Amino acid sequence: MLRIASAGTIGLVFGVGIVISGMSNPAKVLNFFDPFGTWDPSLLLVMASALLVTFIGYRFVLRRPAPVFDRTFHLPTKRDFDMPLIAGSATFGIGWGIAGFCPGGAIPALGSGEPSPFIFVAAMIVGILMANGLKAALARRDALA
Repeated sequence: MLRIASAGTIGLVFGVGIVISGMSNPAKVLNFFDPFGTWDPSLLLVMASALLVTFIGYRFVLRRPAPVFDRTFHLPTKRDFDMPLIAGSATFGIGWGIAGFCPGGAIPALGSGEPSPFIFVAAMIVGILMANGLKAALARRDALA
């Protein structure tokens, strides 16, 4: 129960931060991507702040022998760049540039009641299901080969 409450609190803090920073507003995000028009550099400060907090936080937290609510840390072990990573990153960037939403900004934006975050989240779920289906189909094909 405490683990779920902790995850909920962390999610709430993250969501509030996204809303306060303006990253749940697609117009603000799209203005960040328009350096020759209505450029809004304020999201650069948001991203730099997030990197700084993460950098410091990882150094502090990883000194512990284990997380508070788990037996071990679950850190990425993969270090190489492969096609799924590159394709996923490109898809994320293109989608963010077109829609003005990323998953972290779209979820809190659902609370606005506007239709666009609901459309984005629905499309994101369909994309996840399609990617998982494609990955499973390719794994089956490779197993038969």
